[in-house]
Amino acid sequence: MSAPHPAVYTEATERDKVKGVALAHLSIEVGHLYMEDLRRGDGSIRAQFEQVAPWAAAATAAASAQVRAVGNETPRVSTCFLIDDYFRNDTCPREVIEKLLVIAERSGITIDYLAREAGCCAAGDVDVAGLTAAMLLPEPPPGTDGGRPPLSASGWLCNGERSSPAGSDQAMQVVPWRPPEEFGKRNHSIFLDIELWKEKPDIVGGTPTTRRQWSCPFLAAVWQLLRLGMLRNYGDPVVQPQQWDTEAPWPDDWHDLPPVIQLNRHAAPFAAFRSLSILPKTYLQIEHAVDVILQHLELDEAVVRQVIARGGEAGLTVPAKVTDRISHVFVDHPARDEPAVSER
Repeated sequence: MSAPHPAVYTEATERDKVKGVALAHLSIEVGHLYMEDLRRGDGSIRAQFEQVAPWAAAATAAASAQVRAVGNETPRVSTCFLIDDYFRNDTCPREVIEKLLVIAERSGITIDYLAREAGCCAAGDVDVAGLTAAMLLPEPPPGTDGGRPPLSASGWLCNGERSSPAGSDQAMQVVPWRPPEEFGKRNHSIFLDIELWKEKPDIVGGTPTTRRQWSCPFLAAVWQLLRLGMLRNYGDPVVQPQQWDTEAPWPDDWHDLPPVIQLNRHAAPFAAFRSLSILPKTYLQIEHAVDVILQHLELDEAVVRQVIARGGEAGLTVPAKVTDRISHVFVDHPARDEPAVSER
């Protein structure tokens, strides 16, 4: 595999070259379980899908009614499931996917697209995570003196002004503690400080080096942008779903699978004007962080205008802010009453 391209997003002079992607009206995420949950007994996965099924049906009906109310278009709703192969890739895709799809079908859940979380980091030779990080625009708090490393060096992003510790910076002068403060707070602050990545030691070709490990919230933010069709590399979509012959055997290595797999050949498009994620409650904090990350991105204006215009052609009002296109339903986490299967 060739080295990833440098993180690049479309410049103003290239805006007329931005390619569109097929868009459904709604993308429904019917699950995103950690690998240890997927490798447990069938009970926890089945419990997850049984909670998701009625919400997915209700969301599909609501989206269909909205589309029919504004025109004669056939409602387009697709479903997706995100597999955690970034932090845990030491598992066998064949074992995990076959079990997942069988339980989903028996629970009344259709999975149109299966996505790999590692694809939110890199897709082919495109550095998807780096491309997204290049669009981050953190808000410097008033009076910033440069004492704290910038986001590009620290890997930390917050939604306000961090607290300052009590102490003394000069002899006989006590500096009082100052609490953190959220930007745009309403009466009281809800302050969040998010780790986007960390540098981890590694060895490449016998030479000690470091590699960047992206955090779950950051990859989840990339995942939302992919589902909304908002990412381009030199004007081209960074990820295109690839059809998979479900009768063919699954490989033994996650890297042998495309970033997004189309399981249902008759499915509506993977990307959509709006997204809904139906997730266990344990993802609430992560999705809060995702919201903050997305609010600090300067997305390609040409892509934003393109999606808004296409929505208008379909009689839909598409908000300019991507965070206004994302919805969530949080359900109980599946019970963990079955032990994890032994490692291969």
